[in-house]
Amino acid sequence: MSRRGSRGQPVAGGAAGRRWLAAGLCSVAAWLPLHAGAAETVVIAAEDDWAPYSSAQPGRAGPQGFAVDLVREAFASQGIVVRFELVPFGRCMFLARTGAAAGCFNASPTAENQDQYHWHATPMFREDLAIFGLATDARTGLGLQDLEGKTVGHTLGYMNPDEFTANPRIRRRSAKSDALLLMMLAAGRVDYILMDAMPGALRIARDPSLRGRIKPVGSISTNGFWVAFSRSRPDGRHLADTFERGLAALKASGRYQALDQAFRRRIAP
Repeated sequence: MSRRGSRGQPVAGGAAGRRWLAAGLCSVAAWLPLHAGAAETVVIAAEDDWAPYSSAQPGRAGPQGFAVDLVREAFASQGIVVRFELVPFGRCMFLARTGAAAGCFNASPTAENQDQYHWHATPMFREDLAIFGLATDARTGLGLQDLEGKTVGHTLGYMNPDEFTANPRIRRRSAKSDALLLMMLAAGRVDYILMDAMPGALRIARDPSLRGRIKPVGSISTNGFWVAFSRSRPDGRHLADTFERGLAALKASGRYQALDQAFRRRIAP
């Protein structure tokens, strides 16, 4: 989903953006105050198809992934309980923008969306926006300029860097999902595709029909990912600041590093 967030023109913090797309409204309360003395509970929308950061997993309730663990534990360190709303990413961002959820992850601020949400100061993590090609392609270390004159696939609803979307020398083709994007490349319908590096590599490794046929051949940028908090809610700025304190607390205690190590062990081949 991408994050992918929305990929786009970088803003303060050096992050390229990640995806958002308007979708239907979800009738959930984004903030649920409990009885006096109890912890606050917030509803945060989580994307359902961006493993290993946040996705639905067969046989498991709720979202699973590294970003899910970070959001849960950062808020828990500040005495707040999170209830996750598992939805497609476009709906996730819409729920946060309209206030039906307190926030959405994994997102990134762009010139287009930075004023639509409240952002905490520090990204939760960073991820490369990679170029993938066929395993038979001998080229490596490709960058944006190497895509000129090529047909390049991207996932519909993700916002890619302006340098990519506005370059008339790049022929762009869209797919409705990362899974379809990989199938498009494997079938030879495009020369290259853009996908976030680790989620893309994980999809390839777990699909026997793709394994050994597709590989990363370059990258466009390294992007940060955040929780986008609602500006439609009076507590949006407060929650963004609270989450920032929680994230800092996890790093200071060593818990962030422990979560990261456990996450990388889980996804190792």
